[in-house]
Amino acid sequence: MQAEGRAPLSGDEPGASTAADTQSSDPTDDVQPTAEPVEQADAGPVAAGGRRRPQLPLLLAVAVTVVALDQLSKALVVALLADHEPIRLLGGLLTMDYIRNPGAAFSLGTGFTFLFTAVAVAVVVVILRTSRRLYSKAWAVALGGLLGGAVGNLTDRLTRAPGFGRGHVVDWIELPHWPVFNLADAAICCAAVGMVLLSFLGRDLDGTRHGTRA
Repeated sequence: MQAEGRAPLSGDEPGASTAADTQSSDPTDDVQPTAEPVEQADAGPVAAGGRRRPQLPLLLAVAVTVVALDQLSKALVVALLADHEPIRLLGGLLTMDYIRNPGAAFSLGTGFTFLFTAVAVAVVVVILRTSRRLYSKAWAVALGGLLGGAVGNLTDRLTRAPGFGRGHVVDWIELPHWPVFNLADAAICCAAVGMVLLSFLGRDLDGTRHGTRA
């Protein structure tokens, strides 16, 4: 006996499946857009856990180098040039001379020795306090140069004659039409120029640029 076949329902096609059977999940559907990272101009290395490392070691390394070179050069100048005539080099472009300076950098303010000592101490304190939020390598180098220069001249004011806090700084570098200075003065000036440049470029102490914080 021939089996009766069932006529296909309207719309049925062989191999057709329901919407539930054919629904697929796209793994990208649930992906949430990620926040844009904050631009880090020159931030230091990242420690474990994604936290950036403060640049205090770099700042101190630069400062110690400046102080060491400054004090070593002054000791040599005192030992070799105290009783000698100035030494002219490069056809007079550079002169090595021995000068005792009671004032600030480049022999400015010679009547305010004790005041400059207090200012130097304040500068050192401010830089060390600022270093707690310092993550920029460029700022660490600039502030390290400023700190080293301030400590270099402060050492003279605290340890040299005529007395504690009133000591005269040793200057020995002379250029044409320029006051006599030392390596500490040069470090301070270079640091100041660097800080102005970093500020002009919009670089902050934390290693980011102006306007890029989340």
